[in-house]
Amino acid sequence: MTEERKQPIWTKSFISISLSNFFIFMAFYGLLTSLPIYVVDELHRSEVDAGLIVTIFLLSAIIVRPFSGKLLDDFGKKRMLMISLILFTLCSFLYLWIDQYALLLALRFFQGIWFSIATTATGSIAADLVPIKRRGEGLGYFVMSTNLAVVFGPMIALTLIQTTSFIVLFLVLAILITAGVLFTASSKIDENPVKTAKKRLQVSDLIDQKAFPIAFVGSLVAIAYSSVLSYLSIYAQELDLLDAASFFFVVFAVVMLVARPFSGRLFDLKGPHIIIYPALVLFMVGLLLLSITETSFMLLLSGAFIGLGYGTVVPSLQTLAVQAADRSRSGHATATFFTLFDTGIAAGSYILGMIATQLGYGHLYFYTAIFMLVVIVVYKLVLHRKKEAPALRMKQTNG
Repeated sequence: MTEERKQPIWTKSFISISLSNFFIFMAFYGLLTSLPIYVVDELHRSEVDAGLIVTIFLLSAIIVRPFSGKLLDDFGKKRMLMISLILFTLCSFLYLWIDQYALLLALRFFQGIWFSIATTATGSIAADLVPIKRRGEGLGYFVMSTNLAVVFGPMIALTLIQTTSFIVLFLVLAILITAGVLFTASSKIDENPVKTAKKRLQVSDLIDQKAFPIAFVGSLVAIAYSSVLSYLSIYAQELDLLDAASFFFVVFAVVMLVARPFSGRLFDLKGPHIIIYPALVLFMVGLLLLSITETSFMLLLSGAFIGLGYGTVVPSLQTLAVQAADRSRSGHATATFFTLFDTGIAAGSYILGMIATQLGYGHLYFYTAIFMLVVIVVYKLVLHRKKEAPALRMKQTNG
């Protein structure tokens, strides 16, 4: 076990791919947080239209995601990452010139295609780079690049729209995603296209059945988290707490960074359930606090609970999805997880937008917290027994 623990995680390639992933998601979350405000305040559209801006992006990602694993196998992971990143970056610059809602919807749909392929590639490459017996820890660190992007993307976006303009925001985000292209280009990742004799597309080319149950739970978590992603900025603006909303994501990052090394190692040593159940409860408590928020302190406190819960449960579920699949199908497992995760975000953003319009944001977050009880029950009933085998395999290999 000592030898296995000595296998390094933080190689040059792992750092490069983590930084690429960070810049992709920083642009993604920056736009996700600011575009609803842009649609409502600048384009004078409804809150449902604001939710649709999020949903349309993820819709294209969902359509393309199942094919991403096969694309990576057929053409090589780094090659597909470079192509998709370049096109994603070009789309980011186009925000500077588009000021009509219909064109904005079209741009979001087109950009979602390349986001889907790029993020499948980074996740799959990271899974290949980390040592097998340190996957819980290694993929936890990798997903931390996404979680940090959850902080810096919205923080940059909310700060810039208060101090400058949306044009400046779009330019800054486009420049930042360009850095992701540069890190990918400078990384040394082996191209391993999979040569296959199969001619006809099969279900196994699109979805990894072994990863599907875990991905389904991830989709339920995503539905709940879409309420934070899509509507926290509008909710904070309504409460006159938009300044505090920027620090919401800072608190989110701090608690996540503190917890991640311990939770990753505990996952590898003790199995997933000891991590996932408490994380789901903490996420639920954070949403309850958010539903009754009236002050900056309460908003930040809810951010701490949500960061600790959501920031722990998502990398744990993603690791489970990859572990459930064969090692050669890491791309398919990653694609399956994100297909369902994106579906949850997209469906949640649209449906919860309608609920918020009818009931208000306080009630929205309260009912979302109650929904987390459903997620806990589903995890126990659907996955608990199925996860015993991977947990045993981890203990046997570590022991």
